[in-house]
Amino acid sequence: MQFHLNGFHPGDPRFSDPQDAVVPPPIKRPMPEYVDVLIVGCGPAGLNLAAQLSQFGDIKVAIVDQKDDRLLVGQADGIACRTIEMFQAYGFADQIKQEAYQVSEAAFWKPAEDKPSQIARSGKVQDVADDLSEMPHLIINQARVHDEFLRVMRQAPGKIEPHYQRKLLGLEVDPEGGEYPVTVKLERLVNFSQYTQETETVKAKYVVGCDGARSGVRTAIGKELVGDALNQAWGVMDVLLNTDFPDIRLKSLIHSNNEGNMLIIPREGGYMVRLYIELDKLKDNQRVARDQMTPEVLIAAANRIMQPYTIDVKEVAWWSVYEIGQRITTAFDDSEDGRPARVFLAGDACHTHSPKAGQGLNTSVMDTWNLGWKLAHVLTGLADQEILKTYSAERREYGQALIDFDREFSAMFSAKPKSAENPDGVDPADFQRYFQLFGEYTAGVSIQYRPSIMVSEGAHQALATGLTVGKRFHSAPVVRQGDAKPVQLGHCHTANGAYRVYVFGDSAEPMSAQCGVKALCEYLANDANSPLKAHTPLGADPDSVIDVRAVFQQHHQAVETGTIHPILAPQKGRYGLRDYEKVFCADNRPASSGGGQNIYDMRGIDKERGCIVIVRPDQYVAEVLPLDDYAGLARFFKQVLRTV
Repeated sequence: MQFHLNGFHPGDPRFSDPQDAVVPPPIKRPMPEYVDVLIVGCGPAGLNLAAQLSQFGDIKVAIVDQKDDRLLVGQADGIACRTIEMFQAYGFADQIKQEAYQVSEAAFWKPAEDKPSQIARSGKVQDVADDLSEMPHLIINQARVHDEFLRVMRQAPGKIEPHYQRKLLGLEVDPEGGEYPVTVKLERLVNFSQYTQETETVKAKYVVGCDGARSGVRTAIGKELVGDALNQAWGVMDVLLNTDFPDIRLKSLIHSNNEGNMLIIPREGGYMVRLYIELDKLKDNQRVARDQMTPEVLIAAANRIMQPYTIDVKEVAWWSVYEIGQRITTAFDDSEDGRPARVFLAGDACHTHSPKAGQGLNTSVMDTWNLGWKLAHVLTGLADQEILKTYSAERREYGQALIDFDREFSAMFSAKPKSAENPDGVDPADFQRYFQLFGEYTAGVSIQYRPSIMVSEGAHQALATGLTVGKRFHSAPVVRQGDAKPVQLGHCHTANGAYRVYVFGDSAEPMSAQCGVKALCEYLANDANSPLKAHTPLGADPDSVIDVRAVFQQHHQAVETGTIHPILAPQKGRYGLRDYEKVFCADNRPASSGGGQNIYDMRGIDKERGCIVIVRPDQYVAEVLPLDDYAGLARFFKQVLRTV
């Protein structure tokens, strides 16, 4: 899509008249007195948590923010491949992909050898490695992501709308517990013209602070951000411009000789560009002199860095100045001395870092993507509170790894190029190699959670070498048996809080007497120890907690619909309608017809023995088991789910 040709306008670009994209102001209403979960902060972490909890109509959720309305122009813009995989679970990945700029290549520029005062291109690299993800790396206004989360919240069973104009005044946790142990006081600004204020009190079972680097929730539970700053200041601008710089529509990393460094990020719509511009180094304890910064100062700095090229800015859609610092909180929740957590922290309330590696929004939403379904399982009675301990354990380790990565990346990006006058500088070729080496990290797919009650030791990893225990489920193409449609297997994951159990068939004929998948289905349907029987609430759809799906290596036409076991074709809903979308086959079509990508080969599935792959609701592989390890299957779910 191309848009913003005649100026930047926030909102849905599909409206030809920008005024038609204007959303009515939020309805002002009082806070509820009691909630299951109170979310503080309508940033990406908070909205993602609300969107996930909204899938459960029986959970009462409120989300508050100091702002008076939704975000229109966002600070973050880079959306990692892993985040788009999560968007797919909500059903809006295609919408974002259609609007966004797709990062396909990155260009690197350094001082020209024959004229160091000017820059010259040193190379171009592929931005996302082949088969890293079925999803691309995208650039889009953060506000558009917020809009999609808000739509999901409104349309889901929970029907959640934010409460704006609420400032956190205080938070107390009753150590004796009780049904609603957290008391939160909020200040509501009722009338801007007269500054009328009132205080509201909300009692909650759980509170999640998604309220940014200056988090009031974090302060209330006695936690703080610790770390250091690199004493570097950067300016950032979204602009409509004309230029003779040849790579203006490519992600470009520029090292100049003496004028600083710059990152160019093309924006959605085909015309707008984001510029990250290095400013003068700061002295110890020095802050950016914001009152001295203007768009004109930043534009002039950009033109000095880009010599011999120039930019002619026609419109500044948004600009800001920030200081780089890497900090992480001392704890992600308030648990202590055996007392279970009642207050959690997520997003910038937990960790802060530079935006150049594009990890801010992406890490924040992954925090609450990890937490949301765990809270839902506890609140709906599916799981014990014990599982909530895994949130801090899993996310804090990754948060620290992010800080370490960002510190090194930022230092390399901000360093002067290596030269005869600066022998201790960074070789631009080394920086380019570093960029490629850490491609998995910046794409968000490198996370591997350690063994816990929710992640196994991986004793049977050899059965599926490409679906690593503790890492996100790596999707691959398959053909859906019922309608012969080519699909991505990972797109079975929706944000409904269910575990997925993928059963990869062995070499036997599908659904024959020798078929391991059929034998497993018999166990799941009839054995007293079946996890489906043990953990699915009475009256719930049979796949609402544990969703079993099968993948066969044979051609989809070799599997007859009439032979499929009822476990793989459950009757659901009000009318008991049969689900025809749980059986898949490897894509055995010829390459000339769009096939040729066999999931067994791509993900290292043992073709002779097959296997079971258990995937958590947040799309992370929890266990790989032999097809006939019924005891192991039952044991895993007994650890993480209550028996009904």
